[in-house]
Amino acid sequence: MLDLAIVIVFLVYGLVAGLVARRRASRSLVEYFLAGRRLPGWQAGTSMSATQYAADTPLLVAGLIAVGGIWSVWRLWIYGIAFLVMGFLLGRAWRRAGVLTDAEFTEIRYSGAGVLPLRVLKALYYGTFINCVVMAFVLVAATRLFEVFLPWHVWLPSGLYSTVQGWVAAVGLDLSSGATGLPFEGATTNSAISIVAMLAFVAMYSTTGGLRSVVSTDIGQFGLMMAGTLLYAIFAVRAAGGLEVLPASLAERYGEARAAQTLSFLPPLDEALMPFLIVLALQWFFQANSDGTGYLAQRTMACRSDRDARAAAVVFTLSQIVLRSLLWLPIVIALLVIYPPEPGVALGSQELDQALIAEREMLFLRGIDELLPAGVRGLMLTAMLAALASTLDTHLNWGASYWSNDLYKAVWVERVRRRTAGDRELVWVARFSNLLVLAVALVIVAHLGSIQQGWRISLLFGAGIGSVLVLRWLWERINMYCELAAMAVSILLAPALLVLVKEDWLRLAIMSAVSSAVVVATAWLAPATDPQTLQAFYRRVRPPGMWRATAAAAGAGPPRARRAPGTGAPSVLSLLHTSPTTG
Repeated sequence: MLDLAIVIVFLVYGLVAGLVARRRASRSLVEYFLAGRRLPGWQAGTSMSATQYAADTPLLVAGLIAVGGIWSVWRLWIYGIAFLVMGFLLGRAWRRAGVLTDAEFTEIRYSGAGVLPLRVLKALYYGTFINCVVMAFVLVAATRLFEVFLPWHVWLPSGLYSTVQGWVAAVGLDLSSGATGLPFEGATTNSAISIVAMLAFVAMYSTTGGLRSVVSTDIGQFGLMMAGTLLYAIFAVRAAGGLEVLPASLAERYGEARAAQTLSFLPPLDEALMPFLIVLALQWFFQANSDGTGYLAQRTMACRSDRDARAAAVVFTLSQIVLRSLLWLPIVIALLVIYPPEPGVALGSQELDQALIAEREMLFLRGIDELLPAGVRGLMLTAMLAALASTLDTHLNWGASYWSNDLYKAVWVERVRRRTAGDRELVWVARFSNLLVLAVALVIVAHLGSIQQGWRISLLFGAGIGSVLVLRWLWERINMYCELAAMAVSILLAPALLVLVKEDWLRLAIMSAVSSAVVVATAWLAPATDPQTLQAFYRRVRPPGMWRATAAAAGAGPPRARRAPGTGAPSVLSLLHTSPTTG
């Protein structure tokens, strides 16, 4: 009963947050999607952290460490560079752009008849495809959680449960994780009921209160997640015999060599070193959010000042890279000690199938169920539900912004119907468009195996567009054809690489090299952006980087190098700026 009471308090908190923010969110799309551009930096950064702390992330970390070792988690830590670049280099530029979505950004950055089609394509590609792939592997993690902790076959009347099971079977869903030993039909039905209930809860507060309710719940959810994770770490390490004996216990169960590899922050100095270095060098830059595109830029644009945007990036980076890891690493190592694999299973093998990876991912949930006492178990379960909710609400809100602002308002209302949409009309469209985003995500989730599989697919598709997203801010030669070319490379090359190339690092290297070459070639060969458009963009945004010709034409004058305090040398940041003003 104590566990259930904690869950109920969390549900009530989320619903109240949505109702409190409802009136202001209904005023306009800026109020609904950007909280009126009045967010303090610490709130924006905490909200980003809550979104990134999804229910799938600790399971993903458990699988990565179990298969490769602690050094594998560098694939997540390296994103800290991108977070800081977004806040300190591009945060001010995003705020000055004054747009609602990345798709809308194309209309102020590029010129030509293809700008509107590009805006539509980006709204569909980011707002639906990439967004829904991410939501899908988050929901895969949710099925693992739901199947263990929400036994609807026990709670619901048999007649009602049988009816729902018949509907699920007719649809042909496969949502069984195999974590509980339940029959396939029962496990899938339980997960389907849980997903519908969870999405209904998230939709009730996120669609009602917009970004304000999302951020408000994210702050509470993040605090709950960290408190629950801290208690989980204490109990897991205690069950494994204590922090001081973890290395010896790991060596006893897996052997000295394997234990050393698991605990190492660096890869083995053999064939794994070059893939490791390539991933570290490329993955933070060649990814779908390299310049903050998506919900990270949304939080940045919602900040009340440039200083708050930078503060958000720092809060986000520290809580993401440092705080979470301090708790996750001892939990996962303790779980590996307590739950060794079956005899004969080689965890370091490159031939591991998705079922074994999924089983190792499930250790995080198994530990919650078996190691935590009542009350603490309820707190951690609620924390996992909160992590799931904080991710889903953000992706719903973000996806809806494309459909309402870019597809409905910009295309249907202004171009087709040739009228002006009212603010309340657009807000209602935003609320209803969540349903479409959810439907696409549910279709994708039925075809994923492990969380790592979905994560790696999303990384590969994102790698094709990462370079152009940053270069469009830094280089005036980038034109709309560069973005179209990058998306084409991503869409066409990613499926081929998934089939033909087994190694993740090699896929990333090939995709990054091909997409970058295509983008640079297109920048020089395709028609350039109209100079008047570039000048208007420069005056509005004052972007960093190579804008010498545009800056001069816009009347900004020749660039002046700002000198670092107390030295005679130009500062590092001055090399990226071509404007004599900081505006």
